[in-house]
Amino acid sequence: MSAISREKILSSAQSLVEFVNRCPSPYHVVHTCRKMLKDAGFVELSEKSSWDLNRGKKYFCTKNQSMLVAFAVGEKYEAGNGFSIIGAHTDSPCLKVKPVSKKESCKFLQVGVQCYGGGIWNTWFDRDLTVAGRAIVKCGDKYEHRLVNVSKPILRIPHLCIHLQREMNDKFVFNKETHLLPILATEEFNQPANESDSKKKESPEEEDKHHSALIDLLCNELCCKPGDLLDFELALADTQPATVGGAHDEFIFAPRLDNLFNTYCALQALINCTHADGLSNEKNVRFVSLFDNEEVGSESAQGACSLLTESIIRRICQNFESNFEQVIANSYLLSADQAHAVHPNYAEKHENSHKPRFHGGPVLKFNANQRYATTAVTASIMRIIAADCGVPLQDVVVRNDSACGSTIGPILSARLGIRTADIGGPQLSMHSIRETCCTSSVEQSIVLFGAFFQKFPLVDASIMNA
Repeated sequence: MSAISREKILSSAQSLVEFVNRCPSPYHVVHTCRKMLKDAGFVELSEKSSWDLNRGKKYFCTKNQSMLVAFAVGEKYEAGNGFSIIGAHTDSPCLKVKPVSKKESCKFLQVGVQCYGGGIWNTWFDRDLTVAGRAIVKCGDKYEHRLVNVSKPILRIPHLCIHLQREMNDKFVFNKETHLLPILATEEFNQPANESDSKKKESPEEEDKHHSALIDLLCNELCCKPGDLLDFELALADTQPATVGGAHDEFIFAPRLDNLFNTYCALQALINCTHADGLSNEKNVRFVSLFDNEEVGSESAQGACSLLTESIIRRICQNFESNFEQVIANSYLLSADQAHAVHPNYAEKHENSHKPRFHGGPVLKFNANQRYATTAVTASIMRIIAADCGVPLQDVVVRNDSACGSTIGPILSARLGIRTADIGGPQLSMHSIRETCCTSSVEQSIVLFGAFFQKFPLVDASIMNA
């Protein structure tokens, strides 16, 4: 473990825990990040407006309220200089409420859901669930985007008892369409208290789409009438908060660590290294891009497959009369997404020489088939920076007889032609409703990302023919 004090390790870990607890959906992630950036002096830009950028200043913009880009222009930035980029994503596997969610069975009111991403869906059984996301609300002749998060548990997907499924402990099999339906209420308790309560202000069409019990809960949170609730996008979320745990407070037990961990660490590193005169000697543009929809392939307007990253970089280049192609050649992308730590009960799942461990530092990811974008050159740059700031690094490749996941790294590397490395903190239970990582990796990642922003231009200048 690097020479970071235990006090600092626990402080950073607790800050991540608080961040996760404020962010039950990508929309809440972006909202929270916007506040962090504004508090740090970043200026918000609109895609729809022209940009007037200046050296030594800090900016950010959002897309779809679920994707965010923040950047700081060095005071010594010159036309053609590069961008130091860290990319992460705001989304996680979850269940999402269907556009028509009204379901009933055996006098239970249920909510129809879609599976988003590759979740370990059996971990969603017997959890105290709620809904969180965004809604479009009519306000006079205008329509507002509002966040919503029902604070109490309102949904549950109950297991079938062992007596009716004796093989459950040997092999738990379920149908994602019919067995993942959460219960919301019962018909007996859903009867209106009096006749006036039954006269809803919803249209018949809306009454047919969702249970009035769900609509009432949402409207109570949104402070609006049912008739003013135009539409919404809701994810199910576990109501059990993230926490620091373990006998020595060395673990973080939390939902959505993949990838709120790197979203938080990247943004915090950018904020830390742009305080006061942090940009006075900077020759590059320091850049963080937090994408949505990574868990489902990134093919959306707010995903890494879109032209959005290129568009924003081009707009910055135009402002400083930089040549885009030259800028890309001088740039570097650090694709930050969580890594699979070696599992003590399944150690054989990892290749013997590549077993990332807790507290061993961030993990550089390699794959010969380009599921990760790390090369010898891009890995060397990070090894130099990590050694300089005292953060240890680990390496990982998957076994030849195992499938390999992927990240935004290969997508952006191919789309932009930019040098890229894939990296992430070690964690267990990836894609479970409750995941686990180590406390030390939070501060290690923040320190490493901050050092990357500060040192990349100098290190890059020392790499010949790269």
